[in-house]
Amino acid sequence: MGATLRALRALVLLLGFYLLSLVLLAALAGVDVLVFGWGHGPLTAKVGFVTVLLAIPVVRGMLMLRTPKGEDPPGLPVTDADEPRLWALVRELAAAAGTRAPDRILLTGEVNASVSEEPRLLGLLPGPRRLTLGVPLLIGLTEAQLRSVLAHEYGHFTGGDTRLSALVVRGRVQIGRVIGQFHAKADGKVAADRARQERASAKRVAKGRKAKEIDTTGVGATYRTMARIYTAYGKLYLRASLSTARGQEYAADLTAARIAGRDATASALREIPALSASHDFYLDSYATLGLQARLLPPRGEFFGGFGRLLAAREPEPAKRRAELPEMPEMPEMPVGPYDSHPPIADRVRRIEALPADGRADEARGAALTLLADPERTLGALEDAVLLDELLACPRAAGWEELLNASMAAGLSATQTPLHRALTAYTGRPATLSALLDVIDDGRLWRLAERLPLSEVAAAAKGRAFREFVRPVLLRSLRTMVLAEFSACSLLSWEFSWTGPATVRLPGGDTGTGDAGPEADLDAALQAAVADHPDTGRLRALLPSAVQNV
Repeated sequence: MGATLRALRALVLLLGFYLLSLVLLAALAGVDVLVFGWGHGPLTAKVGFVTVLLAIPVVRGMLMLRTPKGEDPPGLPVTDADEPRLWALVRELAAAAGTRAPDRILLTGEVNASVSEEPRLLGLLPGPRRLTLGVPLLIGLTEAQLRSVLAHEYGHFTGGDTRLSALVVRGRVQIGRVIGQFHAKADGKVAADRARQERASAKRVAKGRKAKEIDTTGVGATYRTMARIYTAYGKLYLRASLSTARGQEYAADLTAARIAGRDATASALREIPALSASHDFYLDSYATLGLQARLLPPRGEFFGGFGRLLAAREPEPAKRRAELPEMPEMPEMPVGPYDSHPPIADRVRRIEALPADGRADEARGAALTLLADPERTLGALEDAVLLDELLACPRAAGWEELLNASMAAGLSATQTPLHRALTAYTGRPATLSALLDVIDDGRLWRLAERLPLSEVAAAAKGRAFREFVRPVLLRSLRTMVLAEFSACSLLSWEFSWTGPATVRLPGGDTGTGDAGPEADLDAALQAAVADHPDTGRLRALLPSAVQNV
């Protein structure tokens, strides 16, 4: 379907919203005329009042004359003077696609790229264009892959997709606005009725009578019925307006393949899902590592560390890229009726089925080198994207310091099942010293009865009970010991981009060998929770403040 027909359909769908609203207003007016024809009285006044209340959200939705303008996502605007190479590439690709270049470029912290336009007269006249480009894409893609991503976005410009969005967005927002107002009215009626019933029940209780059960069934039903009418049309609207969206994605992919090459386009499509998964992991495990200690990575590393992770864990995304082409041959979850993007696997398969174009070796350099000063840009992006309360946090000197501060904060705040059981058993704050005293007094297994246990474990006796609870005791006791080392600044952690952090115990061991401090600690812990507990070896390893009973 061409852009003209799609524009006509979008206009018809928008007019359908107004037609539906006029029909409903006419129906409400008809109810008023019918009731008033029967005479005047309390019922007539009540019906008139209700129809007016129902008409207000409809009229408000119809009177929204201006298409809402989307706000910029959090990001860093860059000018031609800031990033001349990036702007040169953007203009070159726009010319190759036969379309007008964006007026603005906004760098963001997301694994995504998109284009938008603010047209006039509901999309009939062009308007300012914006390219939103995620810096993680610059970090993880080659220049050739980035060319493909940008060319794909320009395919939406040439297809007129962005200009038609004004019509589609306006209808979607207006329908959603009316539905939201009806639901808000219904929720308000339910809340008011519940409050009334609660007051009545309180009065009954005050008089010594039994309170009635609160029942709001059916309250606000008229408003919800009106909302359901608009919801049904909204579903039709979305299905119709997005029915060709997947075809637009395929067409944009072909534009990318024509401009950037078949192989670069296919590899970019493979790479982006892998980058997205890696970036989510990076944010959870590295970038936000120090939040518990109110500490940020070194300046520029909040986003820049993502490149270090990718370099260290190259085999992981490589495996995802290799597996992707097999996805279409496997059972897939059905794509939802409102999903505008077809499965990545299907898009990859279509591109790789194109004839080879001999452009496999083009622009293999990192896309990040397009930036004039990557370190400066990564730092400025943090200022533009991160919340003010985060930016107020001090910066760690390096990732090792960030890890140590985070682990120390975590250990100091940790409350294990043994902590809670010890507090309940002794009635005092749970400390390692108090726990060792309990063990030395021969009360460990009575304390263990306070642990959260399964029915089988709680019913066990003697040695069977001890075997059930020993693993929980070991884990909790180890945590308490590490927290004690940390509180005395005797504990540090070895940072790694390739795996979990490892602990360095006093004495210099990293916890990976069969002998040394780690082995000594394991043996001391085992002795402390043995059938006949002995804390002597553990006390000998602990700081002097905890060694003596």
